[in-house]
Amino acid sequence: MKQPYPNPFIKQRADPFICHHQDGFYYFTASVPEYDRIEIRRAKTLANLRNATPFIAWKKHAQGKMSALVWAPELHFLKGKWYIYFAAAPSNKITGNTFNHRMYVLENGSSDPCTSSWIEKGQLQTGWESFALDATVLTQQGKLYYIWAQEDEQLNPQSHSNIYIAEMKTPWQLNTPATLLSQPEFSWETKTFHVNEGPAVLKKNGKIFLTYSASATDENYCIGMLSADADADLLDPQSWKKSSVPVFQTSYEHHIYGPGHNSFTTADDGRTDILVYHARNYTKIKGDPLYDPNRHTRIQTIHWHADGTPDFGIPSPEI
Repeated sequence: MKQPYPNPFIKQRADPFICHHQDGFYYFTASVPEYDRIEIRRAKTLANLRNATPFIAWKKHAQGKMSALVWAPELHFLKGKWYIYFAAAPSNKITGNTFNHRMYVLENGSSDPCTSSWIEKGQLQTGWESFALDATVLTQQGKLYYIWAQEDEQLNPQSHSNIYIAEMKTPWQLNTPATLLSQPEFSWETKTFHVNEGPAVLKKNGKIFLTYSASATDENYCIGMLSADADADLLDPQSWKKSSVPVFQTSYEHHIYGPGHNSFTTADDGRTDILVYHARNYTKIKGDPLYDPNRHTRIQTIHWHADGTPDFGIPSPEI
């Protein structure tokens, strides 16, 4: 079947997040190569996001905790307001294994997120201070769950980040302690770096599928998956089953390398599920891969196995 969307979909936008809101608009956010601001694009159709004019919702501070490396913004509509979740650091220096990111929340009470009404709600406190990033929010059975990646040197000194979940009290506060859902353990999760990050939620067929990205951000980057029953206790680690193999990874045949940090949306019909991710089209990277700007946003249709689990296939070739 022919890929219905051009790829790259949006160039030089990493960590892409697309939501199809009840107002009929698609909204797009992502990390920009400069790591200095948060942009929002809006369009009535998925395809038109490609050429939508970005609105700058927030810029990094001149100094202090939110003055560097603004990563992975996500836009969510919760309890009648818009929220942006993102990570930022006080500098681009590495301490120990990692950078010094913490997670922050912006709020906008307007019905239109493409306005200057954004206010800072501050750092989202998880219970301990360490490298933390890539938050997403799951709404399930009337509850909000915060899912994110964070370092815990006491758990594993080698691990850059693990995946955690907690119930939320408000869109900027947690109501329960963090529950560990996944840590790097398989060989494909520990290539160059021990990483589980970039969680994303897909609900379908009575299940909650939680994808995440693993290993270094070069051609080794790939996507793993946890799954749970939709009516299970999501704060119980035993409710989640982890795949022992990646569910989406580099395609040497199609020359798409290091697919990861994904999100999910639906096509214009409101039914067809779409995988949103970033990847490069080459493997030779000069310097730190994080500063290579060509992790382009790409999208493709998700298919489904007979048992109700997602079939992400392989990265589509560029067209």
